Amino acid sequence: MARMVIGLVVLFSLLAGCASQPASSPQQIEAALNKNAGPVDQYILGPNDVVQVSVWRNQDLSVSVPIRPDGRISVPLVGDVVAAGLTPEELADDVQDKLEQYIRQPQVSVVVTGMNSHEFTDRVRVTGAVQSPMTMPFRDGMTVMDVVLSAGGANPFADLNNAMLYRPMGKEVVAIPVKLDDILTRGDIATNYRLLPGDILTVPERSF
Repeated sequence: MARMVIGLVVLFSLLAGCASQPASSPQQIEAALNKNAGPVDQYILGPNDVVQVSVWRNQDLSVSVPIRPDGRISVPLVGDVVAAGLTPEELADDVQDKLEQYIRQPQVSVVVTGMNSHEFTDRVRVTGAVQSPMTMPFRDGMTVMDVVLSAGGANPFADLNNAMLYRPMGKEVVAIPVKLDDILTRGDIATNYRLLPGDILTVPERSF
């Protein structure tokens, strides 16, 4: 749950202050652009995920439950158990430990049947002077131009070559300049960067 809360704080902070945030240092930009999505080694549970908790030879203790907004699930005998932020294996171990005071040598397994928490974190967003500001699911290989075109393109007031791509990097957010006019009208794709989950592209309006 902490990951989702942090994501919400970062997103709303960005949307409130993107227009005035200057570009990050060349070193920060280089590190951000060298970041890649990479393979997911372990699935981390989050709110709205649905898990099947199975207790071997104790069907009455086995449940299929969603993870609540507070990051917990309810398990028979045990009561509320923290699930968000854990892997399914860690949750199974925790439930198993808690059940030991009620039944002998419990064997618990946890299977994720609904992966819903990543609907928020694994998205990209485009805001500002575009026809339809929007959020969309991340797809491997998508680029700056892809999200701009998906948003209907820029509006007539867009300051295209002062667009900015904001990328979360740990506890900071890196601001990467994007030359949209060069991309869309001149065919210069030097700043048509590949996107990562959590990226926000902001297109400012021209000053008149």
